[in-house]
Order: sequence, then C-alpha cells, then structure tokens
Amino acid sequence: MAKKTIGYVELQWECPNCGTLNPGTVKICQGCAAPQPEDVEFKQTSTQQLISDEEKLKKAKAGADIHCPYCGARNPADATQCSQCKAELSQGKKRQEGRVIGAYKQGDVAKVKCPNCGAENPETASQCTQCGGSLSRQSPPAKKALPETAPKAGSSRNVLIILGAVALLACAAIYFIFLRTTAITGTVTEMDWERSYVLEQIVPMEYADWSAEIPADGEVVSCTQEEYERVAEPVEGSQEICGTPYTVDKGNGIAEVVTDCEYVVYADYCTYTLMEWAAVDTVSVDGSGLNAVWPDPSLAADERLGAGSESYVITFEAGSDTYVFQTENYELFQQAQVGTKWNLEVNSIGGVQSISQ
Repeated sequence: MAKKTIGYVELQWECPNCGTLNPGTVKICQGCAAPQPEDVEFKQTSTQQLISDEEKLKKAKAGADIHCPYCGARNPADATQCSQCKAELSQGKKRQEGRVIGAYKQGDVAKVKCPNCGAENPETASQCTQCGGSLSRQSPPAKKALPETAPKAGSSRNVLIILGAVALLACAAIYFIFLRTTAITGTVTEMDWERSYVLEQIVPMEYADWSAEIPADGEVVSCTQEEYERVAEPVEGSQEICGTPYTVDKGNGIAEVVTDCEYVVYADYCTYTLMEWAAVDTVSVDGSGLNAVWPDPSLAADERLGAGSESYVITFEAGSDTYVFQTENYELFQQAQVGTKWNLEVNSIGGVQSISQ
C-alpha cells in the first residue's frame, strides 16, 4: 500500500507534576513551569485541526527532536547546538518517531469546565479564561482488575466423559447395524440387469472469465466492469481507494496525518459460450437372464455415446426369506445362475454385503 500524507496536527502532553495538558510543541509546562520530561508520551487531542502555520509545518517535516546529552533540553531536529547549555548535539538522544497514535478525528477543539467557576475552556488551556484559576487535572486512579474466575475442573471432566460415552454408543450402533454380518446359504431365483450409455451432443456451454482470457473460438454473451486487481501505485484507469486517516508521531510534538491507499484496476469480466460435447440424455436397456446387451441407438451427426454403466441384481431365497445382491461385476453375475447355491453375508437389516461359493 502507498502512504498518502493529508497534513499535520499538533499533539499534546500531560505534565506528570501537575496534570496540565500542554500543546506538543510547548517545552515548559504552562501550569507549573516544569520542563517536559525526556520520556514524555505525546497524545492526540480529542479532535484535531490540520496545521496551516508555515513555521510549525517546517518543524513537523524536520523530524524528531533531539535531547541534549548534557542538560537534557529538547532541541529541534535540525539544531547543532543546545539552545539551553550551548553544548554540541552530535551525541544527543533523538526522540522516537513513527508510532501510530490513533485515528484522525477532525473537528473543533474539545472544551473542559473550570473546576472553580464552571466556565468552558479549550482542553489544552492551562488557566481559565474567565476566573484565571488553574485547569490542572490529575489522571484518575487506575481501576483494579477483578480476578478471573477459573472454571471448575470437575465440570469440564464430566462433559468429556459424557461426550466419550456418546461416541462409543454411536460406534457400537454402526457396527451392529451395518458391519456385523450373519452367514446364510441362499439359492439364486432370479437374475436382472441394466446397461446404460450417456448420450452426448455438441451444444453451447456457458463459461465466465476475464476478457483477455476468453478463447479465440468463444462467443461473448455479455460483459461487466469488475475489480481485476489492486496495486500499490496508480496506473492508467485505476481508482484510488484509501483507508481511515490516522496520526503518526513525528517525535517533535506534531503528528503526520496519513492514510494507506491502494489502486483498484478494473477489467471486463464476461460470460461466453463454447461449442462442446455435453451429456444431454441417457439411453438404457434392461432385461433378465444371462444375455445382457448394450444399448445400440441410432445417432444423429452431432451426437455420440459417452461413458457406459452397468448394474446386475441377483435375487436369492433362503427358507421363507428373499435377499437381493447388487453388483457391477459382470463375471460374478454370469456365475450366479438360477438354481446355484451361494454363501451370503447379511447384516442386521437384511442387506447382503457379499456373496461367495
């Protein structure tokens, strides 16, 4: 994604000594005159206005401030000599920059009420504009986290035991109904068969793909403009898509407002047809006895026979009961002639699982 700069906004910092909120570019607390700590963390105001002042914009683009290695004073990024003690800044400590602070919220500066007279003041003001009283505010005490309630070990163990028992019962039921078999001797009383072919015909088959991918012999039905891909840099005909703007700490009391953008490329996505062989019907023939045959239909010029399938049904009698066995094995079907005796493996619901002699 490409980063796009929208502008710059001033941040704020809270004095750890008196709780006053100060503009980010102010180095001395406006409430108690304490110096800005070296490890202070800049924060957003509740709403932000883009900076238009040329001097502040120049400072914003210069980069992170440098703390003097001797007196700790904060100096602009392009300074070579400390403004307070005049020491060289070549060994100074540069403030960190690049931290994402939060979403950009454009609007008027929020108001706070004076604790003395109740008058509303800008949230970054240190003194009330009506009574002159201090607007310093200390951070509220942190809430104590409630201890988490651990789940009872016994209840989890009981659930696992119940689930295990249900799984065992399900396996047992499957075994006794479908897998457990009984050996029975049966006599073949009837033999039935069915053979089929898929009937294929050359017909228009519909597909969909990007315009550039359509085969030369494809006939286009309709096209629509669809998103083809997203790229990091703009190309001809692309549409810019940007996310929610957010602020990035520049390390100098100012934040850069940026947004991540990508570029959507559109192309024609089309439905088209190709003339292809496709299944349109099934032709079948069935009968009884050993002489199974295949269908032999009369075919038109644009028709052909596709895949074939066969099914054979052998009926047995065992005492007063009748059993049916179905197979696709023609050789086995040929052996099971009427009157021959076979060993049947039958499950609990009367299904023949296998036969043998």
